[in-house]
Amino acid sequence: MRTLGPRSIAVLAVASLLGMAMFVWPLLVRVPEGTVRIDPPFILLALLPLVVLVVVAEMSEDGIDSKALAMLGVLTAINAALRALGAGTAGIEVVFFLLILSGRVFGPGFGYLLGCTSLFASALLTSGVGPWLPFQMMAAAWIGLGAGLLPRRVSGRTEIAMLVIYGIVCAYLFGALMNMSSWPFVAGIALPGHEGSLSYVPGDAVLDNLHRFGIYTLLTSTGGWDTGRAITNSIAIIVLGPAILATLRRASRRARWVTPVGQ
Repeated sequence: MRTLGPRSIAVLAVASLLGMAMFVWPLLVRVPEGTVRIDPPFILLALLPLVVLVVVAEMSEDGIDSKALAMLGVLTAINAALRALGAGTAGIEVVFFLLILSGRVFGPGFGYLLGCTSLFASALLTSGVGPWLPFQMMAAAWIGLGAGLLPRRVSGRTEIAMLVIYGIVCAYLFGALMNMSSWPFVAGIALPGHEGSLSYVPGDAVLDNLHRFGIYTLLTSTGGWDTGRAITNSIAIIVLGPAILATLRRASRRARWVTPVGQ
């Protein structure tokens, strides 16, 4: 795993802060009393491609060379093809396990970029381009980034168990983040078995909105889509993880690009 330099760390931190703002701004914005809806700040969505380009540019000067970019292109193409197999149907998301394994071997910076490029390429392949894409790209980037930051001195079955647990956590966090990206703009939410509206209330207390959001997420995605994603991640990492980790580490050694984690 190639160690990130201070400048790359700073760029990743700024990009992540902008991404977080893109998700949670409705909880923090102040609105006039009586406001019944707010519109998303499309400037944040427009900034994401620019942020990604800045991250790529900075990291190319601080550790991402031509060999790494070639590997990034190959894994992006594979991930895009894998996502087309399920495209999230019933929670089946085979794109994330390879993202986690790649981030684990090649490091946080590579994982961040692979998350962005994989979701973008798969959206083009499956005609899934829409206002949700920047949110998907940022959430996937964080998954790859986090995989590269997992403890390094872990190997064998313990490493697989760690990656399985991480994959399960990411499955539910990804679902929650994607819900947050759309929930503030869905009006009149009322679900069977729950009294009262679960809609976002502009200007309401953060904890009150978070309470409604938590219930909304539990009732709409946690037991279904997110659990399906968690199961998919777990099975794929357990069954394919050891072989793919060995392959990625062998490729990194032959390219003399990085010292892969676990070696």
